[in-house]
Amino acid sequence: MTVLITGASGGIGKAVARLFAQKGYNVAIGYNRGKDSAEALCRELCDSGYSAKAFCADVSDSSAVREMFKRINEAFGGVDVLVNNAGIAQQKLFTDITDEDFDRMFSVNVKGVFNCCREAIPYMVNRKNGRIINVSSVWGISGASCEVHYSASKAAVIGLTKALAKELGPSGICVNCVAPGVIDTPMNSCFDSDTMTSLKEETPLMKIGTPDDVAKAVMFFASEDSSFVTGQVLCTDGGFIV
Repeated sequence: MTVLITGASGGIGKAVARLFAQKGYNVAIGYNRGKDSAEALCRELCDSGYSAKAFCADVSDSSAVREMFKRINEAFGGVDVLVNNAGIAQQKLFTDITDEDFDRMFSVNVKGVFNCCREAIPYMVNRKNGRIINVSSVWGISGASCEVHYSASKAAVIGLTKALAKELGPSGICVNCVAPGVIDTPMNSCFDSDTMTSLKEETPLMKIGTPDDVAKAVMFFASEDSSFVTGQVLCTDGGFIV
């Protein structure tokens, strides 16, 4: 069994990759700019006796994604589980968001999911089995001030998930979504300590989530425990939105 995790050089992606490796999967580590981090993760997994290989591609580039899947197929065979984790974020007042900001946000966060799904689905349909897990955000559900374009892109991922689940269900493919809340990752390093403390206090469980918390939710959707679950959004947010 092979899993592709896009954005695997980041905090959540690394945790997901490690967990799937421990479960015996061939792990395709997808990355774009984080070459050193991805290759270090690959060495870590291989040195521990797991099967892993790093693959570079900008998920917003359909030809690059096509080539990445070709290389994964040559290395491991088709992708049985696709984890669309690659994403970008940006904090800006709505009136300061440029055309370039908006287009880039949707190119990575939404078109990236579309590109990877399009390449993964034919193999899954042929096998009448497969799992697609998309990573959205609680802001895609509730919206976030000063993150309108990010929130909108993550809401689009949820809509894509639900529609694709209906379309692929007859082919035995489950499509689900994980919506993390405030997680201790480099992506949230833009927030100062006061902001993080405030977000922690707004979380009913009174703590910031970890990448491992999200990885376990992703693994649930990949496991047989969720074989009758599709089109769903699981919030790993400590109760941040209820």
